[in-house]
Amino acid sequence: MPDLDRMPAVAGRFYPADTNALHTQVDGLLTAEPAEERDALMVVAPHAGYAYSGGVAGATYAGVRVPPSVVILGPNHTGLGARAAILTRGGFHIPGATIPVDASVAEEIRGNGLLTEDRKAHRMEHSIEVQLPFLVRKNPKLRIVPICLGDMTYASCARIGLAIADVVESHGREVLLVASTDMSHYLPAEEARRLDHHALEHIVGLDPEGLYETVRRERLSMCGFIPTTVALCAAKALGAKSAELVRYANSGDVSGDTQRVVGYAGLVIR
Repeated sequence: MPDLDRMPAVAGRFYPADTNALHTQVDGLLTAEPAEERDALMVVAPHAGYAYSGGVAGATYAGVRVPPSVVILGPNHTGLGARAAILTRGGFHIPGATIPVDASVAEEIRGNGLLTEDRKAHRMEHSIEVQLPFLVRKNPKLRIVPICLGDMTYASCARIGLAIADVVESHGREVLLVASTDMSHYLPAEEARRLDHHALEHIVGLDPEGLYETVRRERLSMCGFIPTTVALCAAKALGAKSAELVRYANSGDVSGDTQRVVGYAGLVIR
């Protein structure tokens, strides 16, 4: 097994470690709310355990045609490694599959000098990994560009987003952008819903700067607002015209605890 390959960090915890069980669960989540499959520029999807956020992720991916190349942007929960980390080689292992990095796209994105080749940031980070079982079930020929992002200014978000858009456009082929994020953390359900929709209205409005400023100003605990801002900047540069909130939910819908919930949202940008 190549040293460059990244092993699963949360298999058996966030989703099943058994291949058949994983396929059964993901297929069930993708078909629970049947939708017409259409092209998209960008998806926003949650990254919690499938028992909690899998329904939102499944409903979101169900209506999206996944092309062979996907740029996945996730937050850096661990604080390890570079602030803006990309991998340009190797692959990501999940139960039953190894998903290769799209080296040609990744190397061009890294070539802009805004991202650092860094395996440490990716090694234990779950936000990208949790998207992979959905994406590879939609397209078994999947290749990915994994980008893990820590805190940064809006200007830096915009620069990275525009650089990604330039590379995607120059390749002249379809590339889907995926922003991995959960919403508010550990708030009463009604307060979480109210605050989350302050952020969501800016995503639906294709307003990355408004999203960034709202999260900062209102101190929202949306863990992936940086990757979402970056991806939304890229999607706008690629000609995004509309955004749809597919589904919103919170952990209390499953646990019954409505006093300390985590919010989950799935959106599709076209």
